Amino acid sequence: MTLLESGDHVVVTDNTYGGTYRLFERVLRKYQLDFTYVDSSRTDAIAAAIGPKTKMLFLETPTNPTLRLTDLAAACDVAHRRNVVVAVDNTFASPYIQRPIEFGADLVIHSTTKFLNGHSDSVGGVVVATRDDHVEWLRFVQNAEGAILGPMDAWLVLRGTKTLPIRMERHNENAMRLAEFLSAHPKVKQVHYPGLPSHPQHALARKQMRGFGGLIAFTLGSLDNARTLLNHVQLIALAESLGGVETLISHPATMTHASVPADRRQQIGITDDLVRISVGIEDVDDLKEDLQQALGRIS
Repeated sequence: MTLLESGDHVVVTDNTYGGTYRLFERVLRKYQLDFTYVDSSRTDAIAAAIGPKTKMLFLETPTNPTLRLTDLAAACDVAHRRNVVVAVDNTFASPYIQRPIEFGADLVIHSTTKFLNGHSDSVGGVVVATRDDHVEWLRFVQNAEGAILGPMDAWLVLRGTKTLPIRMERHNENAMRLAEFLSAHPKVKQVHYPGLPSHPQHALARKQMRGFGGLIAFTLGSLDNARTLLNHVQLIALAESLGGVETLISHPATMTHASVPADRRQQIGITDDLVRISVGIEDVDDLKEDLQQALGRIS
């Protein structure tokens, strides 16, 4: 965001991470940056939102937590024809599954806390830049503001990258099997997972992703049903994070996206009955058994 100046306009994926929304709306608007949120799965919506003051297109794909996809090649083409820089939050996919730079992105953001670290024992972030002017400026800002990882966190992330490919293969496999299990369960109303043929952008996922990732979201019909499930899982831990070797479950409306206004959450599909799972690398039959018994508690 330090690449921007007061008065600049940014087009943002509407279903972006709650912390990103909080930063943009509660902090950066104070410095006269302007943000427009669009359904970036629709390239025409991106094009319509770009105006004379637009300097950046900020995409998140797959989105958190509803796992909606943006056609990266098409979005980058639309933005670059208007001289707009494209930044992509690639945290949910990891560089193993998706490489936005190959589709035209100028900047890629990862929370290293998640899949890159992979063991839930480090906190950090990284920006990958392709343009020399961006590299030079970000390097200057990093030095000026002190935005650096400590040595131990850096070492932990480097350790994590060594097992990233093999971990992602297991995340992919386990998540696919759990998504199929959940989609067939009578207590589950809807499953959001790009690997399912029922996902509206399944074909796009097959084209721009290698595997479908370790995140699943699903609805249970009511807040009470969601609460029952969350309170009765035993192996799966209730926690906000994702991308670690252990399976975590969360309630986006009251956890990761609690700072997003309720009416806005409804608009972007973060309903009170929505549950998100970050599928780990444990034995998938154990995970299914845990979900089975917890779902059985729903009346």
